[in-house]
Amino acid sequence: MNRNFKVGRWMMPLLLLLGCISTTLRAQEVALDLSLATPVMAADQVQKAYIKISLDGFELPGERQRTPANVAIVLDRSGSMSGEKIEQAREAAIMALERLDQRDIVSIVAYDNAVEVVVPATKLSEPQPVYRAIRHIRAGGNTALYAGVSQGARELRKFLDRNRVNRVILLSDGLANVGPQTPSELGRLGMELSREGISVTTIGLGLGYNEDLMTQLAGMSDGNHAFVENAADLARIFQYEFGDVMSVVAQDLVIEIHCLNGVRPLRLLGREGEVSGDRVSTRLNQLYSEQEKYLVLEVEVPAQQAGKELELAKVQIDYANLATQRQSRLDGNVLASFTTSQEEVQQAVDKPALESAVEQVANEYSRKAVERRDRGDIAGARSLMRESAAYLGVQAKALASPELKAQEEEALQDADKLSSEQDWNRQRKELREKQYKRSNQQSY
Repeated sequence: MNRNFKVGRWMMPLLLLLGCISTTLRAQEVALDLSLATPVMAADQVQKAYIKISLDGFELPGERQRTPANVAIVLDRSGSMSGEKIEQAREAAIMALERLDQRDIVSIVAYDNAVEVVVPATKLSEPQPVYRAIRHIRAGGNTALYAGVSQGARELRKFLDRNRVNRVILLSDGLANVGPQTPSELGRLGMELSREGISVTTIGLGLGYNEDLMTQLAGMSDGNHAFVENAADLARIFQYEFGDVMSVVAQDLVIEIHCLNGVRPLRLLGREGEVSGDRVSTRLNQLYSEQEKYLVLEVEVPAQQAGKELELAKVQIDYANLATQRQSRLDGNVLASFTTSQEEVQQAVDKPALESAVEQVANEYSRKAVERRDRGDIAGARSLMRESAAYLGVQAKALASPELKAQEEEALQDADKLSSEQDWNRQRKELREKQYKRSNQQSY
């Protein structure tokens, strides 16, 4: 009897400990939320629907538990960067690096018409020599942007590790004019680096850089993008960027969607991806702690009888969990039911899912408006933007959504900006940045 009692006394703490470990492990998993904007749909008609696939990064217990970083800062030191620009860039980089420690790998690359490795990839155990090297960077020459990014990636590869955050941070104020220099060429470079687990964040300084090139490079590698008109704002942007770098909880997220029962995928909104028959695939390079990333899939649903429930799609997501350093898998399915009652359809609307879909559809309008403006069709561009505003207004009213109402007003303001010749360069950069951040749910 006594022996059993003693065993029981020892077993209870052990069971409690195992329970705590299990709870902690569950807490360190990415959360998947699958939602249909219209989970109850009208019967007896073919219709479009929006599936929202949302991923939320788990909370990091503390700074000590963060994933080590492998960062290459690539600085434009061409002639146009002279004076305040290069001074602010140097100090912003140093201030950001002060957030790192001996766990992290840092390299510094500077480029003009040629590329120089200012600091080869090294552990940041002795930061002062790194800071001194940065302060010695001087401006002069042309802009070999492609070569600069490529060299930054080569430095990362020296310590490339799927259990590190591998990031190139590019700062440039000018047009690439040495080596490959088109948006498509830089986009291909971004895609190649993404396959290696490297993302590229692009920071455009002033009004002289090519925003299409910078957003293509960032977008294809799943990095961030920022337009910084004034050099004095660089320190703030670098701080935001390093905040993201230090909060990555998952990498290499592969998303597979299989549409079922005659449901046809039409397009991905907000993300690049491949649609092949009834299957859709896309990927995210990285996911941050306590941040949501999502994509919206527009589908065509065949007509169904009232009272029927239909499985529209299965979703599977594989990713590298940086907390557990293991591969993890999430899966789920998307269901809809059908009714002849329009009231039931309206009452069942998933407001957050529909708001996200509306935001991404409006973002597509904005992209097309910029393309028309580039072709010289100012009236057509303005008409598209006003059409976007009208769409946002209708949906804002239907959903009682302050967020969509604010975006309606913003679209009307953007429509007026499209006709301005004097400030179009600045406004185009602002629009591209805004479009990029909405598509990627960028945190800053």
